[in-house]
Amino acid sequence: MNTYGNSKETMELIQKLVLIPSPSGNTKQVIDFCEQYLKETNVRMYRNRKGGLIVTIPGKNNEQHRMLTAHVDTLGAMVKEVKANGRLKLTMIGGFRWNSVEGEYCKIETSTGKTYTGTILMHQQSVHVYKDAGKAERNEDNIEVRIDEKVFNEQDVRALGIEEGDFVSFDPRVEITESGYIKSRHLDDKASTAILLKLIKHIKENNIELPYTTHFLISNNEEIGYGGNSNITPETVEYLAVDMGALGDGQASDEYTVSICAKDSSGPYHYGLRKHLVNLAKENQIEYKVDIYPFYGSDASAAIRAGFDIVHGLVGPGIESSHAFERTHETSILNTERLLYAYIQSAMVEQ
Repeated sequence: MNTYGNSKETMELIQKLVLIPSPSGNTKQVIDFCEQYLKETNVRMYRNRKGGLIVTIPGKNNEQHRMLTAHVDTLGAMVKEVKANGRLKLTMIGGFRWNSVEGEYCKIETSTGKTYTGTILMHQQSVHVYKDAGKAERNEDNIEVRIDEKVFNEQDVRALGIEEGDFVSFDPRVEITESGYIKSRHLDDKASTAILLKLIKHIKENNIELPYTTHFLISNNEEIGYGGNSNITPETVEYLAVDMGALGDGQASDEYTVSICAKDSSGPYHYGLRKHLVNLAKENQIEYKVDIYPFYGSDASAAIRAGFDIVHGLVGPGIESSHAFERTHETSILNTERLLYAYIQSAMVEQ
């Protein structure tokens, strides 16, 4: 049984990550943080043109490679229109529902780097004024940002430097509970990013020799569909996305085990790799669930769609209320850490 992992330390790192705004398209600050976190290990790393971070650890076998990926980009929004009433109309970044961000605090970042705070609200918010406050549709036309500045019209807002195309990020509201939960926006996928960062650091600090040269991609466009479908070396055989298990009615995944995906909206994941991950979990007494996510795609499925000839898989901690009010437990994080630690030291799946 492997005893690798420290979920409490990992949750502290997750907390730091989720506090850094990083909607898809505006991820430099969080990539800077990841790079700085790994700097003292002297690991080989570089940024691709998309702005993602690629870390490479040489292994005994340099003819066959592995790649593991997690993403730091998150859901968010962009200013679509500065409205005549001094509020902001938004356009979504990533796939969420407007009701999941109604009432949320947010930050607006201008192109000059200045930030303002605000609240995402329905136009028909006050029940004392609007008879349809509860029934009005939560959509792009009715949702708006109330800026925490003295603004009365479009001109006042533009005088602050706020324009169309400015990024809007959501307050994560992160909290670690005494009962072992971490609840926050953006656990998708900063929980798995923290797990990979800790794993890389452990490998380097303990001089662990891997059986195969292994690349770790911290991708930054997954929420819009193309974070990890490039910079895959020709030698890469196995490609494992480390993302999240989606919970809900009919799902096997929970907040306490590592989720191993059999199929998502893109189709089945590689059967041999899935069975290999299950066997590793059994051999190492790691609690796991095999699951199917009907409305889901990953960086691994994006790579397959891009035409890469790889063996692809998907694992991750179980995340409750994904793309909304997310939560997971330290045991799910620990089981994911231990499965990945076993996997990177295991033999490749036979083709």
